[in-house]
Amino acid sequence: MKNILFSVLLMAGVLASVDGQAQDEISADSLNLDAMTYAELSEQMIENLRQGKSTKAIQEKLANVSEKELKESLDSEGERKAFWLNVYNAYVQIILTEDPELFEDRDSVFGYNFFSSPQITIAGKDVSFDDIEHGIIRRSKVKISGGYASNPFPGGYEKKFRWDEVDPRIHFALNCGAAACPYIAAYDPDRVNEQLDITTKQYLEKTTDYYPEENRVVVNKLMSWFRADFGGKSGAVQMLKDYEIVPQDADPSVEFKEYDWTLELGNYKDI
Repeated sequence: MKNILFSVLLMAGVLASVDGQAQDEISADSLNLDAMTYAELSEQMIENLRQGKSTKAIQEKLANVSEKELKESLDSEGERKAFWLNVYNAYVQIILTEDPELFEDRDSVFGYNFFSSPQITIAGKDVSFDDIEHGIIRRSKVKISGGYASNPFPGGYEKKFRWDEVDPRIHFALNCGAAACPYIAAYDPDRVNEQLDITTKQYLEKTTDYYPEENRVVVNKLMSWFRADFGGKSGAVQMLKDYEIVPQDADPSVEFKEYDWTLELGNYKDI
């Protein structure tokens, strides 16, 4: 009797698993993924993650598209910006949800490194988070140079997909999984510049402490790590003025906060 009961429960579990997979496939089919651009697919991947839905069908399409087809699809700066921001943020969530301990290997020089080890397949090529952030999004910048040095020998893949110019607002859009990171938005190719302005202002408001009586401002560490992207300290202060974080006539000294590397996943927001 016990064996029969066990067999029934086992079969029920198998059927539930198969049904779950089928539901994922139906859900993917119902979205008509083939009708979407690759920027739209990347946006949908963020939405699926936020809703707890499968992203496997989208991941397969992004992995198997040819470089030629992907480049032709990403034919505007808005398409490129939305696509690579969404891809970066989505794969951080996918990889760390599956294995959170990988986040502990951020500084390894030898062996696996969460940021520098290739683990994302886009257009048939395995790329790392560093490849996406510093090679493509930051247009071939050397990671540890503060933004002052560019890679003199970028590969063909990088040159094919990299952005036209460095946009400092991306530092308030990329979420690497740390608590101090900005929230995750689904970037729309038609609204991405508006969205970047929103995320920038909200992140600066959240992370900036201004002390007018002491004539100093304490800002996020990103403005130090990537200071050339912001135009140095004077450029950082000008950005604070542009987003109405400090008064236009202010000329404060600049200090930087420590970064909170506590793992924090699922920090989504509609914008």
